[in-house]
Amino acid sequence: DRGLPVERARLFVLDGGKGLRKAVRGIFGDWALVHRCQLHKIRNVCDQLPDDQSAQTRSIMKAAFGMKHKAGISKLREHITWLDREHPSAARSLEEGLEEMFTVNRLELPPRLCRTFSSTNMIESPNSGIRRAIGRVTRWRDGRMVLRWVGHALSNIEPRWRRIDGADLLWVLRQNLDALALNSKGDPAVKAA
Repeated sequence: DRGLPVERARLFVLDGGKGLRKAVRGIFGDWALVHRCQLHKIRNVCDQLPDDQSAQTRSIMKAAFGMKHKAGISKLREHITWLDREHPSAARSLEEGLEEMFTVNRLELPPRLCRTFSSTNMIESPNSGIRRAIGRVTRWRDGRMVLRWVGHALSNIEPRWRRIDGADLLWVLRQNLDALALNSKGDPAVKAA
């Protein structure tokens, strides 16, 4: 409604929440390339493992996320097979959304952009700062009060924000998204991927 074109390939970095993913797909359809937060996935999988195997799985997942997308997916499929013997719930967790954990790898972004877009931390950090600032408010008088408190919280945490690592390389993301859409001969980008 605010003029954002929906028929252009876009990258969305999401956690495993199904509602947000459904909303993105509902608005942007197949033009939405979804990347699953790798840090959330590592935490979710490792939480289902004993400490000694958790460290090993964490290392394997981090190494796989640094590979080209096909090699990384193959590495994690091997690990899923290994995990499935004694920890099937961890194996299912790792398997769920596997392809989407490699979207930034598939886009062949520079390492700095891969690191930036591999997790949802960029948006979660300000959200947690706002929660800390307004967590003790028990009565909201009106909408303007909410806006004042949120604005105050954001102005307090702004000095701690860092620039997007690789902001000077965002053109590569746009170029690769456009190339992916062009390769699909006018069809939505995700169908080509």
